[in-house]
Amino acid sequence: MEQLTRLAGSGAAAAAIAPLLAANSAQAAVVADNDPRVKAQDITYPGSSGEMKGYLVKPADQSGKLGTVIVVHENRGLNPHIRDIARRVALEGFVALAPDFLSPLGGTPTDEDKARDMFTKLETSQVTADGVATIAYLKGEKDGNGKIGAVGFCWGGGTVNTLAVNAPDLAAGVAYYGMQPKAEDAAKIKAALLLHYAGLDERIDAGIDAYKKALDAAHVEYTVYQQRHVGRALRQEGSRSRLGTDDRFPQGEAGLVDQSTPGGAMRVVQADVRRGRASCALASGWRASGSCRTGSARCYWRCGRSRC
Repeated sequence: MEQLTRLAGSGAAAAAIAPLLAANSAQAAVVADNDPRVKAQDITYPGSSGEMKGYLVKPADQSGKLGTVIVVHENRGLNPHIRDIARRVALEGFVALAPDFLSPLGGTPTDEDKARDMFTKLETSQVTADGVATIAYLKGEKDGNGKIGAVGFCWGGGTVNTLAVNAPDLAAGVAYYGMQPKAEDAAKIKAALLLHYAGLDERIDAGIDAYKKALDAAHVEYTVYQQRHVGRALRQEGSRSRLGTDDRFPQGEAGLVDQSTPGGAMRVVQADVRRGRASCALASGWRASGSCRTGSARCYWRCGRSRC
């Protein structure tokens, strides 16, 4: 907030701007929490050293046992946005569990600033142990088929990479702009990996080449997508600031900004700066578009919205 105040010129201006920069869960929600197509509930289950909280979602029309997916939150905790993603995963035919990794500290608060501060008190070893305990819990899930995958974003992306190293029962991992594990640990990975990176995320991207080299040496199955011209948190639909502006976007170039995850649950966004158009499509077939100034290289792309 202090940095934002300096940029905005006053505390009052910063206070007015701050809500616009935060993730807007209400606007971003794709599957409502009362959607009849899913059955969702808050649960508790055994963690590594105490009780873990989580959000468990299943398709309402489930028949037979399904694969299970762990949805790992960012450094804002188990918030409405992550719950929404869990519901989307369930609609793709999975049992989805979004653990609250802040459970050892009492759980995710409603205040995002407090949630971020709480992450500084988490020990990596505790998070890893609780992740392994979550996999063990899902192995016994009555509606699951024993196959477990994980998808995580930002802090959660790094957690997925760490789980892949420490949990041989993890069958697949999807990590969005997550910190890579140590190169020497890649040989421990048994899961197939799908790794998404943002082209402007220089700190995380600096570790991509070494990670790929280590995965190749260990004969790990993986695919890397590096989305050009976007900053990290490109998957956080509700955040105008994080979905990125880029003055380096070449004028007149059209390019794929975001790609769908396996199963097609996530959106596909295309931007064509030459025509000044942004379009968005969901797996359901819904489509919307918005216009920006022709030739503008500073647009915020969101489903159905574009802002210059």
